[in-house]
Amino acid sequence: MLKLSNMSISNNLPSSKTTFIITCFTLISSILFILNYQSTSTNELLSTASTLTFQIFNFSNPVSHDPPSSNKNTCDIFDGRWVFDDSYPIYAPGSCSYVENEFNCFRNGRPDFGYLKYRWQPYGCDIPRFDAKKMMEMLRGKRLVFVGDSLNRNMCQSLVCSLRMFQGQTFRNKLNYNYYFKDYNCSITLITSPFLVQQRHLPKKNEKLRLDILDGMIYKHRDADFLIFNTGHWWNHNKSRNGENYFQEGDIIHEKMDVGVAYAKALKTWANWVDNNVNTSKTKVFFRGFAQTHFMGGDWDTDGVCHNETEPITDEKLLKPYPFLMQALEKVISEMKTPVTYLNITKLTDYRKDGHPSMYRHRGRKKPRAIQDCSHWCLPGVPDSWNELLFSSLLFSSEGFNRTTY
Repeated sequence: MLKLSNMSISNNLPSSKTTFIITCFTLISSILFILNYQSTSTNELLSTASTLTFQIFNFSNPVSHDPPSSNKNTCDIFDGRWVFDDSYPIYAPGSCSYVENEFNCFRNGRPDFGYLKYRWQPYGCDIPRFDAKKMMEMLRGKRLVFVGDSLNRNMCQSLVCSLRMFQGQTFRNKLNYNYYFKDYNCSITLITSPFLVQQRHLPKKNEKLRLDILDGMIYKHRDADFLIFNTGHWWNHNKSRNGENYFQEGDIIHEKMDVGVAYAKALKTWANWVDNNVNTSKTKVFFRGFAQTHFMGGDWDTDGVCHNETEPITDEKLLKPYPFLMQALEKVISEMKTPVTYLNITKLTDYRKDGHPSMYRHRGRKKPRAIQDCSHWCLPGVPDSWNELLFSSLLFSSEGFNRTTY
């Protein structure tokens, strides 16, 4: 082969003097390389091999045309894009009896199905497809509890539907739900607590929000194996009466308090409770981030709509600014002593303006100008991806490869 190569370039060889200089330079470089290679310690070589194995485990199916990663040993599974995948959804529309009417877009007459055919693809690595049997094995003999607002109800029903192949029993007490799977002796519970902190009624029947006391229902589940918290959608000026005589600490009812300040105080109350009450040797704590809304032409109560949206946003420049609520959340989590797995779904939901129930939040005649739901999500749909990310986080964590802890 070398001879053939020399023959092919023989007519373009440099002079003998130049050749001698190049040969000497090449020889010296080779000697230096060998010496440097031999000086590498055995431990360094083993370390390199270990790192390579780690990378192969996490990135066995790299995605083409992805932005380069600044750290090849890590992969942010919450940073990526939506790709069309005809093998989705995970469960067929209308096949799950656990889906409440307000999320059941198929049964409520939504005519398009393209929004069901997308999966979340992180940059630089793949996440495993949701595996119901593996998930049930991780839940065997354990309790998983969702605590939060109706968006956590969205996620809870999505998870139960993804596990529908296993027979379960449903119990409901007002806004709280419990799904029990006898064969695996495990349960999935939803505790409705939109603020996480306590709401109480004073003698004048004016509802006040105690920023310094956690919702009492949460105490009963502090020893669950998995706790998945969320809050965010009720922290706005509309639902908190513009912060006027609504927020309370101790005996003090604040005449006026910014909602963002109140939100941060409530999160600190939650964080202190978790740090002081949760046994991390038994319980794994998650916090799911804010799911973006897509009202256009107004808000939910001012004729905002999204019923004409049938495809995701594809240009990242069209996404909304990162919510200040999530910035406050990340600061609180970073200061906790308890490790919290942060399911940061804010960006991935921002792309999905096509995934809301809109005017298909109920059955019957559809009126485009009626109140639309551009906050919650159709099921099957976007929340199924949240549970794939939850599944991935649990799977990686059980194998020592957790990439989601903030």
